[in-house]
Amino acid sequence: MRPRIFITQPIARSAIERLRGVADVDLNPDTAHIMTRDELCAAARAHDILFCLLQDRIDAEVIAANSKLRAIASMKITPSDIDVAAATARRIPVTVIPPIVTEATADLHFGLLIAVARRIVEGDRLLRAGVFPGGQSMHLEGAAMAGKTIGLIGGGGRIGRAVARRAHGFSMKVLYWGPRRKSEGEEREWGITYAPFDELLAESDFVSVHAPLDSATHHLIGARELGLMKSTAFLVNTARGPIIDEKALARALSEGRIAGAGLDVFEREPEVEPSLLGMRNVVLTPHLGSAVAELRDSMAHIVVDNIIAVLEGRRPPNCCNPEIYGASP
Repeated sequence: MRPRIFITQPIARSAIERLRGVADVDLNPDTAHIMTRDELCAAARAHDILFCLLQDRIDAEVIAANSKLRAIASMKITPSDIDVAAATARRIPVTVIPPIVTEATADLHFGLLIAVARRIVEGDRLLRAGVFPGGQSMHLEGAAMAGKTIGLIGGGGRIGRAVARRAHGFSMKVLYWGPRRKSEGEEREWGITYAPFDELLAESDFVSVHAPLDSATHHLIGARELGLMKSTAFLVNTARGPIIDEKALARALSEGRIAGAGLDVFEREPEVEPSLLGMRNVVLTPHLGSAVAELRDSMAHIVVDNIIAVLEGRRPPNCCNPEIYGASP
């Protein structure tokens, strides 16, 4: 009997065809539907391998739905929202993908920054509603970017450095903060200047979030930190939603304590703090960091490589619980 694979949302057709060459494949055909826990349990029960995407929560209940589940293959870089311990206890490999989303995420990050500073989304909505204030009207005056200061929180990582490169194209001064300062040589090479956390918040015209999510960074940006920012400053986040206290952000925006925000990630995805939805000085996108066709194609094929390795009895190349295979070769 051929193995059975379930894919939780549509992926690149070429990747699906590769899988169909080695297994029977079913999938949720709706690109807008995030599968519920009950649906994920039903899929696990009826299939040997789950091919899951970033939004899927594969908890112990889903994993326990099928005692013969052979693999959980994720198209995420980290296995957050997957109970790796539960899978490991059942000797089920959990696979991920390498960090290949850097440039796409940096592009989107800078796009959000430009959109909120220059009020591009507001202008689009007004024009579609039949309002054309005039080419020199003050109606949609925004903020300049060239020559301003951008502060990168967690900016010593891949995406932070990629955003810094883009900021240099706008002649921006680039500050960064992280738990570990980079060497002088790295700072010089990347064109970034270290600043203590509070100083970065106070001096930046754009605060740019790139930190990983862990216990130390949960709500790293809250009421106190927002209060340190300039009233003319903007906050942009394409990292992880819970790094920012959304309710505190909504209050700061509504009270004019900061100028605006661009967000691609949210504290309780797919839910968004309701008060943010009606704010004109906020640009929101539904976690589009890696939403580039060529990149998503590559990501899907990496997952297929992992699955084929499992089916052939090999240790998959991107396994995050390799201990299930015993000692490393």
